[in-house]
Amino acid sequence: MSTNTTFLPRRHAVALATSALLIGPAPSVLAQTAPARTDEVTITGNPLRDRSPVQPSSVLAGDELLRQRAPTLGDLLDGLPGVAGSGFGPQSSRPVIRGLDGDRVRVLQNGGAQLDASSLSFDHAVAVDPLAVERVEVLRGPATLLYGGSAVGGVVNTIDNRIPRQPLQGVLGRAEVRAGGAARERAAAAVIEGGAAGLNWHLDLHGRRTGDLRVPSFTPVQPDGTVEPPRRRVLNSAGEAEGAALGVSWADARGHVGVSHETLRNDYGVTVEPDITIGLKRERTAFSAERRQLSGPFTELRLEASRTRYRHAEFEGDGSIGTRFSNRGHDVRLEARHRPFGPFEGVVGVQTEDSRFAALGDEAFVPSTRTRSSALFLLERWSLGPSRWTVGARQERVEVSSAGDEDGSGQFGAPQARRFSPGSASLGLELPLASGQPAGGDGLSLVGSLASSRRAPTYYELFANGLHVATGAYEVGDAALATERSRHAEVGLQWQRGHDRLRAQVYQTRFANYIALNQTGLVTLVDDDGNPQDVPQYSFQAVPATLKGLEAQARTRLLDRGWTLDLNAVGDLVRGERRDTGEPLPRLAPWRVTLGLEAAQGPWKAGASLRHAGRQDRVPATDVATAAWTKLDLWLTRRIDLGGADALWFVRLDNLTNELAYNSSALRSARLLAPMPGRSLMTGLRVRF
Repeated sequence: MSTNTTFLPRRHAVALATSALLIGPAPSVLAQTAPARTDEVTITGNPLRDRSPVQPSSVLAGDELLRQRAPTLGDLLDGLPGVAGSGFGPQSSRPVIRGLDGDRVRVLQNGGAQLDASSLSFDHAVAVDPLAVERVEVLRGPATLLYGGSAVGGVVNTIDNRIPRQPLQGVLGRAEVRAGGAARERAAAAVIEGGAAGLNWHLDLHGRRTGDLRVPSFTPVQPDGTVEPPRRRVLNSAGEAEGAALGVSWADARGHVGVSHETLRNDYGVTVEPDITIGLKRERTAFSAERRQLSGPFTELRLEASRTRYRHAEFEGDGSIGTRFSNRGHDVRLEARHRPFGPFEGVVGVQTEDSRFAALGDEAFVPSTRTRSSALFLLERWSLGPSRWTVGARQERVEVSSAGDEDGSGQFGAPQARRFSPGSASLGLELPLASGQPAGGDGLSLVGSLASSRRAPTYYELFANGLHVATGAYEVGDAALATERSRHAEVGLQWQRGHDRLRAQVYQTRFANYIALNQTGLVTLVDDDGNPQDVPQYSFQAVPATLKGLEAQARTRLLDRGWTLDLNAVGDLVRGERRDTGEPLPRLAPWRVTLGLEAAQGPWKAGASLRHAGRQDRVPATDVATAAWTKLDLWLTRRIDLGGADALWFVRLDNLTNELAYNSSALRSARLLAPMPGRSLMTGLRVRF
């Protein structure tokens, strides 16, 4: 791996984590925090700051997040209802929600923009390390009203406490170490924070090293169709990541104001190119302010802003740099909660974003571009009898401009710009079905939503023109593309009583002009190191398409006799096709079912999870079917009292039967070279003080 970009020596991260484990205990509210589950709970990404039953959502936090941490955000969330991972090897997997990926799924950090290059190419990692995350929220279905057209599939919001939003007293924190897994992971993270008299500070460090991924014996197939001898490792899949952050704030019972600065480095191999490694760097400065209990027309004001500098270099086998990518930009988001008038309560807001992207080198297939957007949005809620209604609207202005050819090659043509005005609207309903049952309370409720969304084409959909090595295709954009238009309908039932709960929904998203990367039937002659080769040509085209599916999740307590036994079940299915040809949309997850048992007594908890994915043979002509698979995972945790500090030890045995499994959501070139992990054992310890 390339190590010449290291800014945080590994020994520093490990030393701080070890030191934190040895620090004497101090009073901490964290030690009394109950473990969080992936149930529908308060969603901080919702401007109304409450549970959002109309928008299907999941949360990972606490003990469950500790057990399930993975090197990538996609692998961490894979298996939640409607969520899969893009699976381009173990180092670059982006969340896929209801069959939508790339720029249709918005990845946020504390509700702010997450600028990187992960939506451009499957081999580009999301610039967030799950080690540094305290909580992850997933909103499934259109969230365009809140976060723009690029959230038509959903939102993934990663949350940390780098800007303390509550007043802290004394010194507190956590430290975590973990080792094992199919990639021989060695990782450590530490968070130390404190405060007095309203002034607060936060420091965190984290580091991770993984080797090549171990998998069951498989037969690799190269992108050119070459079949290689069987092997048990995914070549060039190792990685190293390190990061650090410092934040300060002032906070009281009515709000906060603060700033933070963070850095991240991630060096990793590209599984489809055995001699290529990526060296990623990101720096982000964030500002946050909130004030509550205000007089006048607005009772709350919230401001989030950030500035990001992202770049990564792709290193050839001889150490030379083939291509450099950079993305620099900033975002500002202001929300104001107005005083209730009549039955209405809600939020108005404005949002602006500005990013400058550049790709320079032999494999640059997009020109340097600038994307600027501004938006005004409104979200209102009111009760009518036992029902609760939500309505919202958002209007955006987006400008995407290309710098054209900067080297005189003629590849990208003259500079040009496109302007778009996408608008979105939605209507949601929650209706209790039992007499006297309040909205949001226990019992059976009907939930539903309608949404109309528009998304401006991205810079690569408009201006791409070059060989994209990750896809093995020559990609051509269309500068004449119009906004992508879709309509969404969803209806579901939810029921809860005590420890028992059930939620199920069906949905359909109908695109008038889904922007897809389609094979043209042409080939483009590409000179690869003096060796001409014919490469299939793909172009971005607008086609009519429909996605529909269903999701269900349930939890029930089977026993409660001094020890408890709970049963969990999750199932989902998504189907997508082009309406003009009937051809399936690419990279869709098959139908999936997960059954889990969880037993608890005193400080001990144990669980088993059986996951099954059906055969995915509804694929485009350019893809191949993915076989069904079934995996069994086991885990055990024990909570330990260290004289005031709270410790949790865990051990996890994944893929007990060593089942060979492939991810149908992965690009074909990566899927046939990088199966899912084989049997492995992971253990770790977290201490909160």
